[in-house]
Amino acid sequence: MKAVIDEATCIGCGLCASDCPEVFEMKGEKAISKGDVPAGKEDACKTAAANCPVQCIKCE
Repeated sequence: MKAVIDEATCIGCGLCASDCPEVFEMKGEKAISKGDVPAGKEDACKTAAANCPVQCIKCE
């Protein structure tokens, strides 16, 4: 599974980095994805995507 963030839509709230720091981190005022979701963190990634207030995260 991969996590992708639409950086143009991201508002930098930081919820994703809090929900799943293994996959997301803040870089400046925007969140970035570290790419591949580690085994066992798929649910946390999906939670981060669901909690995003602007729905800019996709877990594929």
